[in-house]
Amino acid sequence: QVRFVESGGDLVQPGGSLRLACAAPGNTFRFYTMGWYRQAPGKERELVGTITGGAITLLNYVESVKGRFTISRDNAKNTVYLQMNSLKPDDTGVYYCNRADRNNWYPWGQGTQVTVSS
Repeated sequence: QVRFVESGGDLVQPGGSLRLACAAPGNTFRFYTMGWYRQAPGKERELVGTITGGAITLLNYVESVKGRFTISRDNAKNTVYLQMNSLKPDDTGVYYCNRADRNNWYPWGQGTQVTVSS
């Protein structure tokens, strides 16, 4: 099955930074509003932020990451990025990307593990 492929997760100290990447299949990616999601241990998967497709780029973030996380995309490379700065232990989890429209989710990929710990 076609899936998104996430990468870039690592162990990082509090206050550190990471840049995650999400490789998208197919050539219609540029039209999708994409979302980054995360799942902390013992918790449900939550939407962290979204970036629109098409000609106009709009960004939205969950309150807990505003000012620290930035989503961007490179349609020529079929890739969406999540730049994470000032990381906190609460940011620990498995990060996934998928379409923002839950009615059109692709099958979930493996995700990429982010661990924030000293």
